[in-house]
Amino acid sequence: MTSIDAELDLVPLADRLAEVVGEAGAIAARLFKGGGAERWSKADDSPVTEADIAVDRYLAERLPPLAPGSGWLSEETADTPERLDRRRVWIVDPIDGTRAFVDGVPEWVVSVALVEDGRPIAGIVHNPVRGVTHAAVRGGGATLNGRPLTVSDSHDLEGARVGGTRSLISPLKTHGVVEGAWIYALANRLVKVADGTLEAALARPAAHDWDIAAAHLILEEAGAVLTDFDGAAPTYNRRSTRQGALVAAAPHRHAALLAAISAEPELVAAAKDKTR
Repeated sequence: MTSIDAELDLVPLADRLAEVVGEAGAIAARLFKGGGAERWSKADDSPVTEADIAVDRYLAERLPPLAPGSGWLSEETADTPERLDRRRVWIVDPIDGTRAFVDGVPEWVVSVALVEDGRPIAGIVHNPVRGVTHAAVRGGGATLNGRPLTVSDSHDLEGARVGGTRSLISPLKTHGVVEGAWIYALANRLVKVADGTLEAALARPAAHDWDIAAAHLILEEAGAVLTDFDGAAPTYNRRSTRQGALVAAAPHRHAALLAAISAEPELVAAAKDKTR
């Protein structure tokens, strides 16, 4: 068995991952608090800052040695097909919630996952300004600042706080849900389900692997479920990095939400419409 194929010891890897992501977060936090980070727009009009690039470069140097032979996929690195031949791939969003960063809102996070055979096996979503870290390893549970997380569940949607865009939540209000607090970054929104801040979260079919891979593992290890509107769980390191419309919740509530979504033609259409 080569070092590339050898099983990883996830406990020490998770400890080192937390250190590296903490260091990367400190780089971004200094630029955020200084208020002078240079910014510009990408071809798709989304914002990017020098903090995104600095964190991406730092992580690209420090993470691959933690899993020898691993590939790389990041929002801020040009993608290449080379990663498709790798069993393990780092999937990184250096700053998820760049709009929040630019607006001076401390709700952006550094999101990092290690994927093996298409499934995340280690993940961390770190807000360095708030000092909040959600983390998980496959089979080892999820934590919030070191405290174990376990979601509560219900078959009933009445009063369930759901995070997402109003266009997705409004049709579900007749089923009893209420609109939860708006959270800029998708990774940050998803982990709020794991820690109980939200009962569920929805996302348009516009997310990429780097937006959700780390949060996906944290949700699962906390006992929650993440799928598309058809009930299929995301897989990673495919040729396309785009994911479908998503719903995250504890299992019974998740099933109730899927049933409610399927009963609303507007949401069935929204699952195919990247503008909603």
